[in-house]
Amino acid sequence: MSRAPILLDMPGQIDTARLTLRPPGAGDGALVLAAVRDSLAELRQWPANLPWAVPEPSLEAFESFCRRAEAQYLLREDFTLLIRHSANGHLVGACGLHRFDWLARRFEIGYWGHTPSLGRGYLSEAVCAIRDLALRRLHARRLEIFTDARNQRSRALAERCGFTLEHIRPQGTQPPGGRQTDCAVYALTA
Repeated sequence: MSRAPILLDMPGQIDTARLTLRPPGAGDGALVLAAVRDSLAELRQWPANLPWAVPEPSLEAFESFCRRAEAQYLLREDFTLLIRHSANGHLVGACGLHRFDWLARRFEIGYWGHTPSLGRGYLSEAVCAIRDLALRRLHARRLEIFTDARNQRSRALAERCGFTLEHIRPQGTQPPGGRQTDCAVYALTA
């Protein structure tokens, strides 16, 4: 990469056919907390991928998360985006580009959905939007999605968005501090 990441021009929001994706900010903690509380039973099924959903959620924790995510977005250290329905403003989930390597131009895509909003294609629409952003604006060479191998819904989403299953990484073969379950590794290369 020829320019420092901080110099990259990133959009303040991404609009799709039905959604608006934008970084979280001050005051968004209550909105995220409500969506997480509605979805805790489903999110807690995948603690290796969503460890933040295991502790009891609090407004302070999610407000802190939103403010930190806004700062990380501005510093180009992480790209978390809230997914809101354009017509009614409801939070339908979050997605983002995480754990990236600027030199190799490798990015990981993560996502979670508000349980009452699942099954309508919102997450697929959002993941495709950030996939396209990574490929076009960030010139990504490799995008990855890591999901619990048992999470068929997440695996199907990865495939709908053009990712290919590379392998299943068995439990116990993760890097130190990594996931403690079999992990399906999906990738898309430019």
